[in-house]
Amino acid sequence: MARTDSERLFAEALTRFPGGVNSPVRAFRPVGGTPPVIVRGNGATVWDADGTAYTDLICAWGAMLLGHARPAVVEAVQRAAADGLHFGANSERELELARIIQSALPSVERLRLVNSGTEAAMSAVRLARAFTGRSLVVKFDGGYHGHADGLLARAGSGLAAAGLPDSVGVTAGAVTDTAVLPYNDADAVTSFFQQRGNDIAAVLVEPVAANMGVVPPGPAFLPALRRLTTAAGALLIFDEVITGFRVGWKGAQGRYGVTPDLTCLGKIIGGGLPVGAYGGRRDLMECVAPLGPMYQAGTMAGNPVVMAAGTATLQAIDGTVDYDRLEGLGAELEAGLLEVASERSRPVQINRVGSLLTVFFTDSSVTDRESAERSDRAQFRAFFHGMLERGILLPPSNLEAWFLSLAHTESDIERVIGAARSALAMAPQAAHVH
Repeated sequence: MARTDSERLFAEALTRFPGGVNSPVRAFRPVGGTPPVIVRGNGATVWDADGTAYTDLICAWGAMLLGHARPAVVEAVQRAAADGLHFGANSERELELARIIQSALPSVERLRLVNSGTEAAMSAVRLARAFTGRSLVVKFDGGYHGHADGLLARAGSGLAAAGLPDSVGVTAGAVTDTAVLPYNDADAVTSFFQQRGNDIAAVLVEPVAANMGVVPPGPAFLPALRRLTTAAGALLIFDEVITGFRVGWKGAQGRYGVTPDLTCLGKIIGGGLPVGAYGGRRDLMECVAPLGPMYQAGTMAGNPVVMAAGTATLQAIDGTVDYDRLEGLGAELEAGLLEVASERSRPVQINRVGSLLTVFFTDSSVTDRESAERSDRAQFRAFFHGMLERGILLPPSNLEAWFLSLAHTESDIERVIGAARSALAMAPQAAHVH
């Protein structure tokens, strides 16, 4: 596939940005090759600088639940922008978005809008420490909660794909108060609480892990976290930056029936524009300035254009019909890919929760970071490029989630499955490169 203009633009990008990108996972390092430079999107399709069309299974890393350039969202952004891009003051559009979020998530009695998922997680952790007077935060191996120093301890796919368990520049002191436990291991968490329960301010978890590939929680895992944190006087923080409004109208907390003390949101609530939020019980949130002593601020927080995009997005979602449709599309894609893999005698595991899934090239189940990293990178690399050549844009890492949108159709699913049938026929068999 000739991509002359994309290659030219990326060559210039290499002279202007580290690695030619403004977020590492875009760089194609895990799969090799030159990334296409995307110039526009519509529905479930994006086009690169050479005019090549791709069925998009990245969907802005989950943000585009409605697909690209949904007219209602575009029009809302245009109207808001015409009124002014930012004021650094209260706006009614903040209230409009907050009403929708709180109607969907009853656990979020009060919330604070921020500009990214990183800010949301960082602030929620700070609040937990302020409220409890404790320092220790528990996270899980492979869980990614943004790039704040204290949370870059055994983080997820962006680091895992590069073979870095942490980041250079994060000091030992920065992660001293971060404990890392294996995901889906309730026994390990129980044991740790028995040893250190009085020191723990919070447990921070992706209720569906999605940054080491998709790894659903086992049936006992989230209830155990809820029980242990309550008994110890610690807080339970759900990082629903990816799962919020994607795995259900009430997020993962609604899907699994476990209520956290604090919730972090992002992606979808901005309709494709930069946003984040954290919120929870009223007594907790009243510790946040200006009511309380926990300081957190943001000049651009609650930006009216972003609020308009988020509100238009959430207003366009039917809390029942649309999620049933996403579930059906996800199930159809999963079944088709499994059938193709069986036809080609390729051992794969597919983990799926609603409209996000990951194909792991391994013959063993994937329940945590260690098992996720058994996925054969060489096979995925060949598969990825085979799909790209056939007009299917996948996340460029074997440890990332694929995302569907409401703009995807059954025809799109059939196109992806057909491309996978051809790509797997061309790809080499397992090389056991991990």
